[in-house]
Amino acid sequence: MLSASLRRSGGSLIVTIPQSYIEQNHLEAGAKLVMEIAGAELRLKPARLRRSLAELLAATPEGLHRAEGWDEMPTVGEEW
Repeated sequence: MLSASLRRSGGSLIVTIPQSYIEQNHLEAGAKLVMEIAGAELRLKPARLRRSLAELLAATPEGLHRAEGWDEMPTVGEEW
């Protein structure tokens, strides 16, 4: 188990995140974290990126096989 000390910066208290956690989770300065308070515990985890449809489509490789009749399938939820 790792331990850390709080230090003051202005009106806030700051804790340093270990480099091994930063590397493991591919974090950098400005990265978003989710905080959860559970009794006396404070849990931190990286926030999941919510990519737009345009970003996902742009990252899709060219020439992938499309399912036959895909564009003609009816909607089943809130796709539109």
